[in-house]
Amino acid sequence: MTSPQSNPYAEWFEQLRAEYGEQLRMMPLPDGLPEHLRQLMAQGDEDAIQFMIKLAWQFGAQVGYAAGSRQDGGAVRVTRPNSGTVQA
Repeated sequence: MTSPQSNPYAEWFEQLRAEYGEQLRMMPLPDGLPEHLRQLMAQGDEDAIQFMIKLAWQFGAQVGYAAGSRQDGGAVRVTRPNSGTVQA
């Protein structure tokens, strides 16, 4: 297993958690979602959990792209942790 120190996404995630964790802890999730996630974890259904994360990532990327398009007149610059800039 990769340690968080050698994984740029784990480092980025921990940084976000340190910065925004308290705010997000107070944010309610839709009814039933926490229970469903606990059930998936108890069953070890990694595929379903990864699918949920991919959906959230995709939705976030789409919202970010749309917001950037409105502000930038169409050109959006996407950056990723420890990587170069990509023109979208």
